[in-house]
Amino acid sequence: MDPSRADPIALAEARLRWLDRRRQVLARNIANADTPGFTPSDITPFARHLARAGVGGLVATSPRHIRADPSVAASRPDRRLAEAAPNGNAVSLEEQAIRVAETDTAHALATALRRRFMDMVRTALGRQG
Repeated sequence: MDPSRADPIALAEARLRWLDRRRQVLARNIANADTPGFTPSDITPFARHLARAGVGGLVATSPRHIRADPSVAASRPDRRLAEAAPNGNAVSLEEQAIRVAETDTAHALATALRRRFMDMVRTALGRQG
């Protein structure tokens, strides 16, 4: 699927569904912060979810565009595994709180984009509110 032809409403709704699933996973991680041996998890990044669906990322449309080096993104030091506590639990409440905040911000953005696009469609149809 060509991203320039993707339905923005469907894309925003797919993002919202992904964010809701991520909230559930993060809530489970936080709920098990004291469970011995629990390892926190996260879901597949949304960009990978889109790539599987055929919606690509950035596309070089000119030979003057700078090409990204995929090895740089794959070696980010902030993506390391959390250290486990003596009881084997690897949940970091600080890390989970950051992920929850990122998810909330992304949810607000996706909701606002969907709302704005719907307002634009209503305006194009000659309807108010």
